[in-house]
Amino acid sequence: MRKRKILVADDDPITLSTIRQGLHAAGYRVYTATDGAEAVRIGRQQRPDLAVLDIRMPAVFGIEAARRLRHQAAVPSIFLTAYGDKELVDLATKEGALGYLLKPVQAAQLVPMIAAALERSAELKRLQQSELTLTGAIKSNRTISLAIGIYMEHFKLDERQAAEEIRTFARSKRSKLVDIALKLTSPRTSRYPLIQRVRDYNQRTGRYAAGEPKSCSDHG
Repeated sequence: MRKRKILVADDDPITLSTIRQGLHAAGYRVYTATDGAEAVRIGRQQRPDLAVLDIRMPAVFGIEAARRLRHQAAVPSIFLTAYGDKELVDLATKEGALGYLLKPVQAAQLVPMIAAALERSAELKRLQQSELTLTGAIKSNRTISLAIGIYMEHFKLDERQAAEEIRTFARSKRSKLVDIALKLTSPRTSRYPLIQRVRDYNQRTGRYAAGEPKSCSDHG
């Protein structure tokens, strides 16, 4: 099983060493940085599963480092913060932080926090993928519906017959229905030849005659 990769950034060497040792002992592969700029550079190169960032770091502030890691390397973050940084914690949360711990931090506290953050990150990715899949399906259905409408209007057909003719043509070309639909909804000058090809194919193969579907007796 692949070791999960964790990036830890803190300008305090004692904190950094303590966390690194604790996470190594817990089975994680650990990368360390002493400032925000270095954290971003390592994050882009190594693509860790999670970044653990001190909010107050030199060079690049922790929240800005988290923002860059998320946008440039799709790396989620949790924060280490001193007591009393409530405004910064609120800002970090708005920026998408998966959690935070108050310093000083012990590995015994951090390990379960990291496990929870990794699970939350995986859940968010699953939700995003589901949303993308649903959005794609909705767009495909809209494209297909529009293509059927254009075909219906062009040949004065009912919806069922128009849909079946387009579907039959797509099967004959071993193409996805949505791919044919995309071409049928392209600008008029490029879609008209295809519209006619779809119609010609259906009439040539005897699927339809005189604009009406053949009955079973027609094949008997």
